[in-house]
Formats: sequence, structure tokens, C-alpha cells
Amino acid sequence: MPTFTTYDGTGLAYHLAGEGEPLICLPGGPMRAARYFGDLGGLSRVRQLVLLDLRGTGDSAVPQDPSTYRIDRLVEDVEALRAHLGLERADVLGHSAAGELAALYAARYPQRLRSLTLVTPGTGTLGLPATDQDRREAAELRAHEPWYAEARAALDEIRAGRATPEAWAGVRPFMYGRWDAAAQAHAAESPAQRNAVAGSLYYPEDGPDADATVAALRKLQVPVLVLAGEYDGGPTPDRAAELAALFPHAEFVVQRDAGHFPWMDGPGAFVRAVTAFLDPGVSSVQAGGIRLAYRTWGDPSAPPVVLAHGRCGSSLDWTGIAEELAARHRVYAIDFRGHGLSDWPGRYSFELFRDDLHAFLEARNLPGATVIGHSMGGAAALLLAGRHPALIGSLVIEDSPALLPLDPPRPPAERPPGELGYDWQVVPSIDAQLNAPDPAGRESLGEITAPALVVGGSRSHVDQGQLASLARGIPRGKFVSVDAGHLVHADNPQAFLAALRSFGVG
Repeated sequence: MPTFTTYDGTGLAYHLAGEGEPLICLPGGPMRAARYFGDLGGLSRVRQLVLLDLRGTGDSAVPQDPSTYRIDRLVEDVEALRAHLGLERADVLGHSAAGELAALYAARYPQRLRSLTLVTPGTGTLGLPATDQDRREAAELRAHEPWYAEARAALDEIRAGRATPEAWAGVRPFMYGRWDAAAQAHAAESPAQRNAVAGSLYYPEDGPDADATVAALRKLQVPVLVLAGEYDGGPTPDRAAELAALFPHAEFVVQRDAGHFPWMDGPGAFVRAVTAFLDPGVSSVQAGGIRLAYRTWGDPSAPPVVLAHGRCGSSLDWTGIAEELAARHRVYAIDFRGHGLSDWPGRYSFELFRDDLHAFLEARNLPGATVIGHSMGGAAALLLAGRHPALIGSLVIEDSPALLPLDPPRPPAERPPGELGYDWQVVPSIDAQLNAPDPAGRESLGEITAPALVVGGSRSHVDQGQLASLARGIPRGKFVSVDAGHLVHADNPQAFLAALRSFGVG
């Protein structure tokens, strides 16, 4: 267990989980030992988590001066940790009450910050206190739960000024998206992990000047993620959105079906959202209610090309092609819903992928872009071009299904073992559509006005005759066959790029 000495000689401990770029993680409570973080739902697989035990908690020493438990004085402990780690600029994550601590650190030491992640953060220190109405409305979202009546009675006791230990224990189910065995065990550990005396001094009556702090945060020139839980009452998503609005470069995410500890409620969703934010090569956009992650290459002022991957793939599948196209284009490669670092909502169809592509083009203001779609992504692009012909400038379809029923039909698929980079539900959902596609998709080909190139792989399992027929059904369509399998752009990238150049792309 590593330790360091902070500004007043107090010895503080921290715990390391995972490898990679350090992410300083500040625990809430207030003043709860950092072990409640666990590995943050698996975030340690992509970053090294530096889990700080605040003074007087966990393995850190108790300070001689109790006034150093104040939130504004704890800022100096965070700065001492950054210096100890030798980081010129730090990525900092703060949860709950430590979201306010992280924000105060950002206001005081903006030049030492690289990014700020606020997970279900407290907001009172920043002039946006949670209200009784916030908590009531959040509680009412859980009225269907079997534990609701008992937990609501405990909440009413607290609101009436009778905040006994039993009442606080009774409201714990409201803190979690699922009150299952894991959540109950996590909640039961809280009293032993928390320094109640230190917690009582965390928010002093003469606390930091909220107006001055907010003024500093409005000038903060680093990326900020504010992540709220759908069911959380402190902060509610609305209150967290107000907090996000204080920052000039903020991304706001609401994790569905999550409470105050989102990595417990939906570890995959939590890790995808935070990983996408922390990766400098990834951006996200809210498109049609879904957070879509995407990568970019090339000069922002160059003509845009949008790359749409196939089923079970991601934007990373296009890296080599994107780097080549970036010499003359601004290239965008998206992760469809259920894939990569985008949201995995559990419902999938060609039409929903079409809507993802449409929403992305609108959100990024890319009407008239060239769209290149592989397989499933190509089917989505075809459906979009047929429905909104003016939206796409030119169209490239790479070895996509021809929108005709499979013969013979595809049998039920078995899920492969282990962790997947996509939501398995995508596979049976799309297989069902491949076996019996909506005929409207094929019928809309004649509505496509954009010039279209259909690229087939001569060694692919996809029927090349059907692809040639698909191209003929598009008024300005052309078919070309390349010596490759289904993943044409990966099997034979030079031939694929040559086909694009002959089409006027690249």
C-alpha cells in the first residue's frame, strides 16, 4: 500500500488498481474509505485507478487538526497526491460528496488538471443544493419496488427531522438501481468505512465561496464529464444537468436504471461512458436519446466522410482506411448502439441503426457527407438514403446484405464465451431481420438519389449476384467486385481504396 505525506505532515494512503494512465479517484461519503469503489465496475482494465483514502479514513492517518477535514482544505491533499505521483496534469474523478471536492480542486488548480469526471456529484457547495422535492420525485420513481413502502417511511422520518441510524439504513435501497444482494452488501459496509466525525466537519458553515468557485469553473478549459444516475435523488439528472452547464467543455450523461453508485448498477454502461470520455481519440454525441461514441481523423475543414461498421464491430475496424482517407477528408467513424463505447440499450434493428446514422449526421451537421457502410452499417446507410435522399452526398456499400430473405434461413446463434465488445442481443435481433427483412427496404432503393458504389468481396459468403442486382436497383448505382472476403476493407485495403478513388473518394 503506497503512502505519501501531505502539506501538514499527515500520512495519506492510496490504493492502485489496474494499469495504464493514472486516474485519481476521490471517494465520497463524505469521508468514506476508498475501498467502496472496488475496481469501478472494471474501469481498472483501461486505466490505473489511484484510489485515495482521504485523511482519517481507510489506511490514512488521523490529522492532528480536525479542521483539516473541511472540504476546502482537503483540496491541498489532492494537490499533494498529484505532485507525489509526478503528474504534470492529472485526470481526476470525484464521486458524490467528493464531486464537490474535485470541482474545488479544478477551481483552485486548473493548470494542474487534464480532465474532470464527476460521478453522481454533490452540488450544494456549488450553489445548486438538492431539495426535498428532488428526493421525493426520485423516490417516487421506485414506487413499484417491493421495498418501497418501508424505505419511503424511513425517508419521511429523515425529512421530519428524526434522522436516526435506523432511518438512514432504511433509505439505502434508494441509492441503488437494483437492491440485490451485491447492493445490500455494498451498503452494509458503509458505516464501518465512514469516519462520521470527519464527515460532520466536511461541510463547514463558513465553507468556500460558491460564487467565486462557479466563476472559476466557468473558465475551466479542460473536458468535464458529469454522469448522473436515472434514479438518483442527490443529484437528480436535472440538478446534474445544471451543474454540467457551468462548465464550458462539459459532457452530460444519464445512466439508465442507475442510482447513486452507477458502477454497481450497470458496470458495462458506466465503464463505456467513462472510457469514451477519458480517451482523447474518442468523442461522444447524444443522438436520438442514445450516446454514440465516434472517432475522427483529418482536417476538420475537409470534405466529410462517415464510416459505418458492420455487426459486432466498432469504429476501430476502420482505423487503417480512415488514416488513408484523412489525407483529403475529415473522417468520422461511429460506434453504433450496442457496439464499442456507445450505449447498449438492448433493442436493435436495421431501422434503429439507420436512425443512429441519421441522428449522428444531424448532430454533427454533416448533410451531404459521403457515407461508407460495411455489412450491417451498409444496410443502415441504404435505408437512410432511401428515406432521406438529400441527406447523403454519395454512398458506398461494402458487402452488405441485399435486403432479401436468406435461403436457407440462418439458424439460432450461440453466444460465444467470455466478454464481448458488443451486446450479444444484436446478433439474434439482426439474424431475425436477415431471415425475413422488411420488403420496404428493397423497395426504397429507387428513391436513392446519391451516386452509389456497391463493393462486393468475391470470396464473401454474401451472394455477389444479389449485390450486383442491388446496385442495379439504385438509379445511380454501380457494382464492383474485389478479391476479398466479407471484410473487404480489411482483407484487401489497397483494392478497396482503389475502388473508392475510382468513385471519387480518397
